Amino acid sequence: MKIPELRKLVEHFSYEQIDACIQQQLAKGENECNVIDKTDAVIEALSKAGVVREMMDSGLTFSDALRELGRKIRAVYGKEKDNDND
Repeated sequence: MKIPELRKLVEHFSYEQIDACIQQQLAKGENECNVIDKTDAVIEALSKAGVVREMMDSGLTFSDALRELGRKIRAVYGKEKDNDND
């Protein structure tokens, strides 16, 4: 998902609304957040938006929340990579 699309989602929807869209996508294959793609891609995009929205609700700016999301994603991939070397 491109940053402008992510920004649009977090500006227009609350965390609760994004979470509801994830549930709709899983249950019906469509969602009210108007994210259209394969279900896996939609869930990924909405999950990222949900994390960023939640961080923004706790006081971070969009840019800071986006950086924190990137840090968390890199940490997960780093841990997975470390586990592959065991």
